[in-house]
Amino acid sequence: MRTYISNFKLRFVSSLQYRAAALAGIPTQIFFGLVYIMVYLAFYESNSTDVPMNFSQLASYLWLNQIFFSLVNMWYRDQEIFNLIKNGNISYELCRPVDIYNMWYSKVMSTRLASVCLRALPVTIVAFLLPDPIGLSMPASSTSFILFIITLIVGTFLMTSIITLYHVLTLFTMNEVGVTNIFMAISDILSGLVIPIVFFPKFLQTISNFLPFKYISDFPFRIYAGNIPTNEVLIGIIVQIIWLIILVLIGKLLMKYISKRMTVQGG
Repeated sequence: MRTYISNFKLRFVSSLQYRAAALAGIPTQIFFGLVYIMVYLAFYESNSTDVPMNFSQLASYLWLNQIFFSLVNMWYRDQEIFNLIKNGNISYELCRPVDIYNMWYSKVMSTRLASVCLRALPVTIVAFLLPDPIGLSMPASSTSFILFIITLIVGTFLMTSIITLYHVLTLFTMNEVGVTNIFMAISDILSGLVIPIVFFPKFLQTISNFLPFKYISDFPFRIYAGNIPTNEVLIGIIVQIIWLIILVLIGKLLMKYISKRMTVQGG
């Protein structure tokens, strides 16, 4: 375990060096946050029917999407890992007395956490300074905030397990484009990054309840906004943990299977 923690720390510190990319991302997140809010504001002002979230809750949801964008979006490819797979250098990894899955898992998580640490605070400050109802509101309650932190942490582990899984699957396909694009397209829609799940048709909401993507961002963000009853939160946390265990086990089993049957050509 000490080896993986050390790897996590090393990758985290290394990723913090990319400050220019983070600074470029801050105005981008603010811009897209404002664009999404203005689009929904026009929709709310032109629509007289009942909506599943009041606008203040929706604005908080959209800002949280931008604040933690680097943490919850699936559009991440670790090119270093993909290069190891495609050029055969993964054979060196197999010779080391470490679990490759755990090393990749710690690397992915540290990179994502470093990215959000560089961007989150400035975007949060701007979002809080904006006037009501387009700004970020305070949590619905202290209980909601605590539950939000818990579910966001579990969601981070869940996000990492999904990203690590499609890196593992590349060992079978030898090309990351197809696998990653499928995961990314599905996760973008079903995690609520495009449209909050609560706006989906009922049958799609039902489907998303049984898939892991919702529990990465939509679930914790709606808890923060006070859009999910407290009695439903416990069920959601249980589902989060179940999916986390399932995805980690699948990733480890696939890694164990392919590592015993891998053929590295060259010399």
